[in-house]
Parts: sequence; C-alpha cells; structure tokens
Amino acid sequence: MVDRMGLTTLLAATEAAHESHNYTLFYVVGGVLAVFAVLVSVLGFMKADFPGTGAASNAVMGIGAVLSAAAMFAAVYVTS
Repeated sequence: MVDRMGLTTLLAATEAAHESHNYTLFYVVGGVLAVFAVLVSVLGFMKADFPGTGAASNAVMGIGAVLSAAAMFAAVYVTS
C-alpha cells in the first residue's frame, strides 16, 4: 500500500518544482521548429522539385538540424 502522506508530499514537491521553471524558451523554439516542419511539408507536397538545388536542400536540412538541436537544448535548459 502506498503511504498517502508520502505520496502527497511527493506530488506537492513535484508541483512546486514544475511551477519554478519557465518553459517559455522551449515553447518558442519548439513552436518555431513545428512551424518550420509544417512549412517544409506543405512546400514538399505543393512543389515536386522542392527544395530544388543541392545547396537549397543542404540549407533546409541545416536549418532543421539547428532548430532540432535548439529545441533539445531548450528542453534540457529549462528543466535543469
């Protein structure tokens, strides 16, 4: 059987820790990554030759990699 007092204390501590973090950075970076992903998907469906050249393809992949890394960094940063 779970000790109710211990569970209540654990839940209160978790809630207090959750309230002390500001997740705005992660929400912004994650939102930009999500918008970028949707934009790339829409452009890929609408244009058969998207992104066109090899350089443009590398640029799209590079932007995606940087945004993904930024989202991962933001997730670790706001939870530490």
